[in-house]
Amino acid sequence: MYDLGDIVEMKKAHPCGVNRWEITRMGADIKIKCTGCDHIVMLPRREFDKKMKKILEKKADQA
Repeated sequence: MYDLGDIVEMKKAHPCGVNRWEITRMGADIKIKCTGCDHIVMLPRREFDKKMKKILEKKADQA
């Protein structure tokens, strides 16, 4: 499952040409930031689950 700070790939690429997004906020809504142009998008969790393709990088565990 995804977590705060993970890099994910969405089904559709961003218009800037990059398809890597960093999860910056989690809750009922999920805020993601484009790693190419720093554009921020906020999606309801249900919509995010439908549009996410896969997790590219997991945030390093701090244990």
